[in-house]
Amino acid sequence: MNMTKGLIIDDPWIGFILDGSKTWEMRSTGASHRGWFALIRKGTGAVWGVARLVDSGAPLSPDDMIAAFEKHRIPAEMIRSGQVAKWNTPWKLADVRKLSAPVPYRHKSGAVTWVELDERASSEIVRQLGSISSDAKSETTTPAPTTGFLQKVRDVSASKPTVPSPAAPSAAGIVQAKPVPSNGHGRVIGEVAVTQGNIDHNHIYLRSIFDRFPADAKGGSNKASAAKKDIIVDWGGPEPVRTDLDGEKKFFRARGWIGSFYKLNRAKTGDKVRFEETAPYRYRVSLVR
Repeated sequence: MNMTKGLIIDDPWIGFILDGSKTWEMRSTGASHRGWFALIRKGTGAVWGVARLVDSGAPLSPDDMIAAFEKHRIPAEMIRSGQVAKWNTPWKLADVRKLSAPVPYRHKSGAVTWVELDERASSEIVRQLGSISSDAKSETTTPAPTTGFLQKVRDVSASKPTVPSPAAPSAAGIVQAKPVPSNGHGRVIGEVAVTQGNIDHNHIYLRSIFDRFPADAKGGSNKASAAKKDIIVDWGGPEPVRTDLDGEKKFFRARGWIGSFYKLNRAKTGDKVRFEETAPYRYRVSLVR
């Protein structure tokens, strides 16, 4: 098995692929590549799994896309609105494998669609997946139980013919499901106000509560000076986020999920993000108005 290529995919779409509920990655053009490639979670600088690209279909009409919801997870309302009109070509996946631990890689400048993996990252991926052969036959993962975020997508799409959702293969769009509320079992460590700048640029100001996070989860201003430990953030998406904190900007270093969090909760200027500590190095964020 030779793992040289990777594809950057945003949440929640990479989560749907990794849990087996999404088998088509929608793109704006076809793909000549066939075979294994790495699944890179946007904003993390790491590979989280692998899949085989077995086919690239013809562009679909809006009606065809709506009918194929179970394959790509883009609900109908977003399709009808034209927001995803460009992303109508299915890349058909098989043999999805989730890594036991994310593998960091060096992103080369100029990479647009495919990312060329460095040798160290490639070797570590192959090590973790040593039992997979390059000619493995299609064997999709078992879908996770339809609870939480995934169930919301299905509930909304079952209740009416259209449901809002993602904007592109790696876009940060999210279905307009109900926000995930706090269940009261965490220790509230603070709330911070949402600004329009936060919404526009996918970040959350942590300055006022920064001292309430573990010191060893706070790093420098770039990935090279990352903290010794990560924290885990449960935000209502299909999978939690693992990240450290940028000690200079006082942000979460991984920010790809934040735009999705704002869209999921329909955040507006003046709303507040509540932070709860649910376990050591684990936090839940929710929106309050």
